[in-house]
Amino acid sequence: MPSGSEPPAPSPVTLRAFAHPLRLRLLSLLTGAAMSAAEAARELGESQANVSYHVRRLHEAGLLTLAEEVQVRGGRALRYRHDPASGPATAQGGAEDLRMLTAALAEELRRRSRLRDPEPPRTFTDTEVWVAPEEWAALVERASELGEELHRAARAPRSPGAIPVSASLLFFALRTADGPDSGEGGDDRGEGDPA
Repeated sequence: MPSGSEPPAPSPVTLRAFAHPLRLRLLSLLTGAAMSAAEAARELGESQANVSYHVRRLHEAGLLTLAEEVQVRGGRALRYRHDPASGPATAQGGAEDLRMLTAALAEELRRRSRLRDPEPPRTFTDTEVWVAPEEWAALVERASELGEELHRAARAPRSPGAIPVSASLLFFALRTADGPDSGEGGDDRGEGDPA
């Protein structure tokens, strides 16, 4: 692996690092294949300058690693890859971080929904319910395992036999309306751990 291939020194990765629809797309794309910013820009139909900016931010956050350096037309291209296990602390962040992430995710889901296969969704769940803490912990763990499995299955775009899919999971505990920290000015206790 080339020098500098490791992400920068570990630091807590907040949800804010994901809080841009293009960053979500880049992380997905670079899970299935290592690409340079120019290659990713072509694949996503975005400008190279914009993609380069977001690749740098994701690398600085420790979410992308330098997979290889390749010679191209007299220069060199840095190809990055996303290891979904790179951000075990990604559930960190306060209420504003979560709001920024959900706004980016909502925008990205609108984009993806325009591309969906006309067949009905294979699965859908949305809920706001009360569960026992030990059941909640087990459910979050299972959702994390499913996310890891899906990321391990990722292939490069247009790989023979592969189909494009969309999956989003965002789990978090809610504050109670009558709790001491239920007001807007309260702390982030009870925000929960998104998974």
